[in-house]
Amino acid sequence: MAFGEKARSSVHTKTARFLQRKPRIAAWFVCLLFGLSTSSVSYTVTAKPAPKSAVPARPQVAIRYAKGFTIRYSGPYKFVSIMSPFDKSVDTVRYVLVPRGTPAPKGYAASQVIDIPLRSIVAMSSMHVGLAEFLGAEDLIVGLGNLKYVSSPKVIQRIDAGKVREVGRDQTINDEQVITMQPDLLMAMGSPTARLDHYRTIRGAGVPVLINSEWVETTPLGRAEWVKLLAALLNKETLVNQKFAKVEQEYNRLATLTKPVASKPTIISGMNSKDAWFVPDGDSYMTRFFLDAGGKYPWVNRRATGSLPLNFEAVYPVALTADYWLNVGMMSVDSKQSVLAKDARYADFKAFKTGRLYSYTKRVNSRGSNDFWESGAVNPHLVLADLIRILHPDLLPKHQLVYYQQLK
Repeated sequence: MAFGEKARSSVHTKTARFLQRKPRIAAWFVCLLFGLSTSSVSYTVTAKPAPKSAVPARPQVAIRYAKGFTIRYSGPYKFVSIMSPFDKSVDTVRYVLVPRGTPAPKGYAASQVIDIPLRSIVAMSSMHVGLAEFLGAEDLIVGLGNLKYVSSPKVIQRIDAGKVREVGRDQTINDEQVITMQPDLLMAMGSPTARLDHYRTIRGAGVPVLINSEWVETTPLGRAEWVKLLAALLNKETLVNQKFAKVEQEYNRLATLTKPVASKPTIISGMNSKDAWFVPDGDSYMTRFFLDAGGKYPWVNRRATGSLPLNFEAVYPVALTADYWLNVGMMSVDSKQSVLAKDARYADFKAFKTGRLYSYTKRVNSRGSNDFWESGAVNPHLVLADLIRILHPDLLPKHQLVYYQQLK
């Protein structure tokens, strides 16, 4: 065989072996040789897997109004600080919220560790019930300081079914009962009469105690924003962001309505009791309600811790000319006649003579619980709407009072 023929034979042999190993190329090669359309050849092409998308960011809450607490997110953990939960002399109380089953971070021995999401709560205040109701978490409540003062229909049903226990309050709290229940959290009130020391035994038994000091907030939205703390404990950041944004938007819209008002009526608040008349101080959230509703408040520049204690003689000359008397007697009165039964001098007040007396007692139920302190805490836009309707009825002529009612 000539050299050229041997070379061609060798090439053909190698080509055949190559095509046997590469059937797809062989098919293409045959089509090319015989002028056939490659569309008649079917084969599968394996696509490269799409690159994995980035892990979506974990929902978080941002605190815009509340001054009493902060939340910081880092990795799987949430770090909570409660500032001056009882009074100005008390240091910050810190917590680490740890996903259930995850080791607690190192370096936070001074912080209380709370496993989340919570599965059960003992709530020491009706306001805490309002927070849970706002988040649709009423079923998590297994204990209350007092079973009487509840407005939430779902929680009342749980009480009637024996699913919620009364544990007492402050110095009378039943430590043994709480420890036996072993709730995931006891949410306590951060008031001067409810010290953290009261819960030392409970904490020592492994039940975390979280302080809720919403009462120190200076704005209604700041007070309502404490619901974001419970949301963080329940991993319900997305829900609370959506719902709170609506409350915030409506509150700010309503507050804008009263800004152009030229004539702002004067307001007095509260009632004399045991030689002391406690009125909201200038930094209280109630004062902010009055101002945002388009009212004028005589003690707006007075500062105090909580309420401002005055005597009857200090309030009397102001009340003689005040246009409105709000928050009259809380639940101790329900009519003008019952007001006079407390002190005949109330008849001298201008607001008494004109019938402009209002109290936030419209939603007091048969148990004696006032929903103003429960759902009203997380629905400040409804409270503000009531006050605007009272002070400037022409601005909200169709609004029906939710929490307030006129005393007649």
